[in-house]
Amino acid sequence: MIMTCSLMVYAALEHRIRQSLKQNELTFPDMKNKPSQKPTARWVFQCFGGIHELGVGEAPPLVVKLQPPQQTIINALGEHYLTIYS
Repeated sequence: MIMTCSLMVYAALEHRIRQSLKQNELTFPDMKNKPSQKPTARWVFQCFGGIHELGVGEAPPLVVKLQPPQQTIINALGEHYLTIYS
């Protein structure tokens, strides 16, 4: 049951990313570094691997090492994600 639920979330995220990229006419580099509007969720997860959160004292944490391709996905997903990653 957990595996089925995980696969449903994975597929829903992949669908949402692809749909948003197409609607906003954005592209994300695939494994061969060619622009694509149909990235796999696995590839997107791998590309987000180098992001870190920096917390200094009482200030809200900052997201560091955010690259332009990662910003493309965040922009495509909408305002809620922009708020989290800004």
